[in-house]
Amino acid sequence: MGKTTGFLQYPRQHEPTQPAPQRRRHWREFVQALDDASAQLQAARCMDCGVPFCHWGCPVGNVIPDFNDLVYRQDWQRALAVLHATNNFPEFTGRICPAPCEAACTLNIDADPVGIKSIEHKLIERGWQEGWVVPQPPAVRSGKRVAIVGSGPAGLACAQQLARAGHAVTVFEKNDRPGGLLRYGIPDFKLDKRHIDRRIEQLCAEGVSFRTGVFVGAGDGGGATTLAPRELITGFDATVIAGGAELPRDLPVPGRELAGVHLAMEYLPQCNRANAGDHVAAPILAGGKHVVVIGGGDTGSDCVGSAIRQGARSVTQFELLPQPPRHEDKALTWPYWPLKLRTSSSHEEGCERDWAVATQCFNADAQGRVASLSAVRLHWHDARMSEVPDSRFDIPAELVLLAMGFVAPRPDVLDAFGVERDARGNVRGDSAAASRHHTNVEGVFAAGDMRRGQSLVVWAIREGRDCARAVHEFLLGRERAAAGAA
Repeated sequence: MGKTTGFLQYPRQHEPTQPAPQRRRHWREFVQALDDASAQLQAARCMDCGVPFCHWGCPVGNVIPDFNDLVYRQDWQRALAVLHATNNFPEFTGRICPAPCEAACTLNIDADPVGIKSIEHKLIERGWQEGWVVPQPPAVRSGKRVAIVGSGPAGLACAQQLARAGHAVTVFEKNDRPGGLLRYGIPDFKLDKRHIDRRIEQLCAEGVSFRTGVFVGAGDGGGATTLAPRELITGFDATVIAGGAELPRDLPVPGRELAGVHLAMEYLPQCNRANAGDHVAAPILAGGKHVVVIGGGDTGSDCVGSAIRQGARSVTQFELLPQPPRHEDKALTWPYWPLKLRTSSSHEEGCERDWAVATQCFNADAQGRVASLSAVRLHWHDARMSEVPDSRFDIPAELVLLAMGFVAPRPDVLDAFGVERDARGNVRGDSAAASRHHTNVEGVFAAGDMRRGQSLVVWAIREGRDCARAVHEFLLGRERAAAGAA
């Protein structure tokens, strides 16, 4: 490394962030990339350890020590090339990834880890500014056609890899714009949608076609044009289903049917559409209301930040599990992702959090809208929960948002394709690692949350890349078999 003692000399630096009182008044991104000098010092902290656990901890396998060294040496363009070699969309992961690579950083054993995520953010922003991110169309076209269902990070990564390999790729998306949950699910203050738009432009220049407003499957397409899976299976050489895990975990308690009780994914996409200038019929609004968010994950945090920006009177977030420790036992957990208390930027903006709470029912006002909820406190022992006696309490709740995660892909979509499901309701892949993206239907592959279950954007990108390789090998095999037969 260029600075062998950098990890001893320089402290971890965080990206500049707009103060909470200011950022809660708008929906724009509020985290800035590091300047050149700060990024160089942060990269100098990389220890060049013999076994880079950061590389192991990163789902896409980013070659982190290499691009850190190049950033330290101010060789920005080569550093970005190293990053792009494993990650199609670092502007997404550099903003919304929880950074498991940093948890696995060797420096994290007894100090603050290298700010890998901030370096990634800086690299891609520098790349766009300098004009280094350009379309890479293939020199030769294969003549093979691939359909991809779903334009989230898995579908987009798969599309880009296959297009660069020379295949003609068409992406089908049921919404009016591509991006999946990146566009309709993640708030604009975490991910500005222009980052998606410029990547879509790049993919189009590389030969990818997008058909929006098309629902592939059977059942309710939400207003989109419905296309039967058989048309893709017979009309394309290969089909990839990457529609995500859209089946939400619900809360079947008395009062669930009351007006004002909504799933998070009924609320968050409306915020995205409103910020995009679209007309939203029957909007779900938090302004002036007591809001309760049930679920302590990232989706719950996104609901918190959105409700605050809409002017909620109060925001309370419930979590079923007990409060985790403020600091992990690094000797016990490193290099794995640790269980510890995590405070998001949305929590910092004004939110009451409560742990080990189970909602028992929702209570209505005279107009039949939710007005409050009743809950009890829980005692946890050996991963088993029990109600604490006489712990029932009520709190005002004029808007309740259920953000308890996602169970599985839509079963009607999987049934329409005829693919087998595993015990969790996800697409069952081949048991062999090399063909795990194959389904039981010839020529149909699966990637992303639809195959592995609810997960991270960075895992979706990895899934899309791996699936593209499986599809490419499948198409090459067909071509070679045809050549042999001739």
